[in-house]
Amino acid sequence: MLIGQYKLANNVLVAPMAGVTDRPFRKLCKTLGAGYAVSEMVTSRPDLWGSVKTSRRADHAGEGGPIAVQIAGTDAAMMADAAIYNIERGAQIIDINMGCPAKKVCNKWAGSALMQDEALAMSIVDAVVAACTPHGVPVTLKMRTGWAAGQRNAPAIARAAEHSGVQMITVHGRTREQGYKGLAEYDTIAAIKAALRIPVVANGDVNSPQKAKAVLAYTGADAVMVGRAAQGNPWLFREITHYLATGEMLAPPLVSEVKRLLLDHLREHCSFYGDFTGVRSARKHIGWYVKTLPGGEAFRAHMNLLDDAQAQHQAVADYFDELAQAMDRVPRQASVQVTESQNKEMEVTSS
Repeated sequence: MLIGQYKLANNVLVAPMAGVTDRPFRKLCKTLGAGYAVSEMVTSRPDLWGSVKTSRRADHAGEGGPIAVQIAGTDAAMMADAAIYNIERGAQIIDINMGCPAKKVCNKWAGSALMQDEALAMSIVDAVVAACTPHGVPVTLKMRTGWAAGQRNAPAIARAAEHSGVQMITVHGRTREQGYKGLAEYDTIAAIKAALRIPVVANGDVNSPQKAKAVLAYTGADAVMVGRAAQGNPWLFREITHYLATGEMLAPPLVSEVKRLLLDHLREHCSFYGDFTGVRSARKHIGWYVKTLPGGEAFRAHMNLLDDAQAQHQAVADYFDELAQAMDRVPRQASVQVTESQNKEMEVTSS
């Protein structure tokens, strides 16, 4: 699969998630089999580019390519400038955010709110493509199926974006109105794939290897993008890629491997953020890892009281050492315990 001149390692991609897909998490997911990862969204407001948050989001040191950065905003000229700002800091692919459903984003007419104003949306696409083309940087677009059930205009925007030079489109199978509720629908994604020549990526409720295969078959999409299901479950990428290649399921990871992965993640996380911020922002990741494990809730409550990086690291090590004495493998998360037939019958739904 190609995005412009960049050939991806495979067709299982990491979704951009604010507060989650920072550099340490992207690197972890790529190590565990993801073929591509998009950064957290970077604001197009130049007055915020000097902030600590934006500086971190524009930091790609040591990250394997291609480096993809998502930008968000409502002004075409500012979005074009934001593209250049990130290209100068290592971005090799620029992704336009037209899918975020968060109120604080949509209230400013950014994210998925842009789908309500197709003229504005396309002026942004045109400006970003024009800014990126001289640098040889492909532009991609991530969006929802529409603003609401009666306003599913993603196919029209997708066709216009392809005409403007966008080189890949990702569609989350929900409207902005849905947020993350209910089930994703894939008919809209299938219609977009049938109408376009550029790669189309299916996103939404891809939470197991069987589901990934079913979504690819149903939509005809070129790739799947995994978001929330990878939180605390980053080995899902290798499970999906293995299943798509062989039709066989990998065994769940050993407790000792999960311990190693999480401790390595914590070390890089705290190195990236510094101990004070790192310890606190790592809590959500630890909570996701242990959520479905024996004693996980009690451990999470204890861990959330720790404010020292070394103490946090030791507590995680001790928890997994005790867990290893009770079991050899980490049980699969409930969210991925779905058979292929159940996926097809229950979750690969039409509108």
